[in-house]
Amino acid sequence: MDFDLVIRNGTVVTASDIWESCDIGIKDGTIVAVGPRLPATAGAQEIDAEGAFITPGGVDSHVHLSQVHNANVDDVDRSTITNGVIPDRENYVADTYDTGTRSAVAGGTTTVITFASQMKKDESIIPVIENYHKLAKDQSYCDYAFHVIITNPTPQIVEDEFPRMVDEYGITSVKLYMTYKPMKLLDYQILDVMYSARKLGITTMVHAENADIIDWMTQHLEEKLMTQPYHHGTSRPPINRVICLAELMDTPILLVHISGGPATKHIRDAQTRLLPIYGETCPQYMFLLADSMRKGDFEGAKCVCSPPIREDKSDQDAIWAGIKNGTFNVVSSDHAPCKYNHPNGKQRGLQHGNLPYGKFRFIPNGLPGVETRVPLLFSGGVLSGRISPQKFVEVTSTNPAKLYGLKKKGSIAPGFDADLVIWYSQTKFQPFKLTNEMLHHAIDYTPFEGIEFKNWPRYTIIRGKVVFSHGEVVGEMGYGQFIQREKSLLPGPRDVWLSEWRP
Repeated sequence: MDFDLVIRNGTVVTASDIWESCDIGIKDGTIVAVGPRLPATAGAQEIDAEGAFITPGGVDSHVHLSQVHNANVDDVDRSTITNGVIPDRENYVADTYDTGTRSAVAGGTTTVITFASQMKKDESIIPVIENYHKLAKDQSYCDYAFHVIITNPTPQIVEDEFPRMVDEYGITSVKLYMTYKPMKLLDYQILDVMYSARKLGITTMVHAENADIIDWMTQHLEEKLMTQPYHHGTSRPPINRVICLAELMDTPILLVHISGGPATKHIRDAQTRLLPIYGETCPQYMFLLADSMRKGDFEGAKCVCSPPIREDKSDQDAIWAGIKNGTFNVVSSDHAPCKYNHPNGKQRGLQHGNLPYGKFRFIPNGLPGVETRVPLLFSGGVLSGRISPQKFVEVTSTNPAKLYGLKKKGSIAPGFDADLVIWYSQTKFQPFKLTNEMLHHAIDYTPFEGIEFKNWPRYTIIRGKVVFSHGEVVGEMGYGQFIQREKSLLPGPRDVWLSEWRP
């Protein structure tokens, strides 16, 4: 058979099956054959998997790259038009498309879905989308797509521009915020977006926290001088209001970065009633606890994210159970980092008094994690016996691809892109404890410092090309392609209503 690349002797894992002693034949960037002892013509490149696991390349569906403003500390109401160049790059404290996707491929992720972020006074989302295309063009090591963050859903945008977003740009998902002053929407506005999204088959992601509760709690915590990083978590209880809005509109939603037991139960209850409610969680809620925000006087700021890392191991257990029983359809990184040792980064929390503890309300929210997501789930999930290899593939690759309409991503079968991760044989891998110096992002810390890894990707392959090999990024910046997406392949509206009203 005519192949460009043949991977031999692997244990191939999909969301449903495991095939031992299996080969994968690749031609023109696409998988064309899967089976034992594939015959190949002379000249085909071959890689011996040495019996190790081969899994689909990771699809990280929640990654923030090249965003100029931080939602919880910047009161900015208009987008900065960059013409493809980050302003004041010397003082930029987050990851850009080059550093973020370099980090992604080093951790076995082959596709990222990032965000084009509308600001409150942007009157159109089209310039926003075009701006992010310029920021990403020729900068990515892996394939990528966009969600659009909606903060000003005018009639023109939801009625006229949403169809263009889907048809012309291949963007079939939006994200809404119920918190952060520069980003949050009223329920009326959320319903406007859901109304249009239902008609167009758009997947609606929701950051579901209660802005009024957070503001009230923050004010009263500050009055008691309870402003340490740890109390960021105290100020943010979970809520479930948006599920009611989705049920009223009969529209699918994804609740992003779920952090603990109560919110997990709300999602599970809705799913039990057959509502098209999907759940996403992240490794920080599976491997860290709120004590991580107590480190030092201010070092806990490294672990400040929203929703916050929760207090109790029972919350971790609920997240793991939710992965196993299907409550959580995807595990993403929510990679939204900023540097710690920089005045524009986490140190902003020290610029408003109450030293040496600072004030948590001014700490930029978010953690780095695009490189560690897949290895954490493999090492701490599969190899620890918490989840099966098939479940690992389902939540890190197959389901994100299905949920967001990436029809050629997320599985190992003929016709799919040859996006693959070849792991080390367990007998040949030396476990190690992670340090930030091992990673490939532009951030000066990792919240997962010191965690032991029992395996790591040996090869990352994107469309048949090796881009990461034995600890080194060998791919080229600019190899990554923008992917126009289709509508979600997971169940959508049910045509079940709460009243006689219909959209």
